[in-house]
Amino acid sequence: MNIIIKRKLDKFFAGFPVRNYDKRQILIQANNDPDGVFYLKKGQIRQYDINERGDEIVVNVFKPGAFFPMAVAINHSKNQYFYETTVPSEVIIAPQKTVVSFLHKNPDVTYDLLTRLFSGAEAIERRMAHLMGGRTRNVILHELIIECKRFGSRTGFDSYRLDIHEDELARRLGLTRETVSRELRKLKKQELINIDHKGIIIKKLGRLKEELGFEL
Repeated sequence: MNIIIKRKLDKFFAGFPVRNYDKRQILIQANNDPDGVFYLKKGQIRQYDINERGDEIVVNVFKPGAFFPMAVAINHSKNQYFYETTVPSEVIIAPQKTVVSFLHKNPDVTYDLLTRLFSGAEAIERRMAHLMGGRTRNVILHELIIECKRFGSRTGFDSYRLDIHEDELARRLGLTRETVSRELRKLKKQELINIDHKGIIIKKLGRLKEELGFEL
C-alpha cells in the first residue's frame, strides 16, 4: 500500500474506537449485520464460509491496512461470511456511511482499494481454475506463491518463511489435511520447501513459479 494512502487511512480511522481481539476470535458472524467497517491495524483476519460437511472454506485473508466488509457497506448486501482473527489483532470500527462518504471524497483511496480488490479477485480466479483443473499440486503451488507475495518474510534472495501450517493451508484451499500433507512431502523431497514447527520455508520462489508454469 502507498504510504500516503496508509497515512490517510490511519488519520481517518483514528477518530473511531479501537478493539483488541485474541487469536481465533470471531469479529463478524455469517448472516449477521456487522457493527460497521473494520480497519485492521495489527494482526491478520480470515474470511471464510462453512460448507454442508462443516468444513471451513477460506475466501480471503486480510493484513494490516485492509478494511472490510466493503460489499456490505457499498452494496448493502447481506453478509454471508465469518471473519476471524488468525493471530492477536487490533481493529478500528467506523460507521459504514461515514466510510463510504470518505471514499467518495478521496478517489485516490478508492482507487487503491479497487486495485487491491482486483488483485485479490484475480488470485481467487486462478485458484478456482487450478481446482477445476483437478491438479492438487498446482493448487498448492499457487497458494504458496500467493502466500509469499502477501505474507511471506524474506529470508534470502529468493527464499521466504511462511507462518502457516498444513491444517490452515488445507482450510484456505478447501482440501483435506492429509491431501495437503502428502503434496507438501513431495515438494520437500524435491528440495523446493522445508517444513518446521513454525511453518513452511520456501527455498526458491522462482522454482515454484517454474513448476507452476507461469509468472505471477
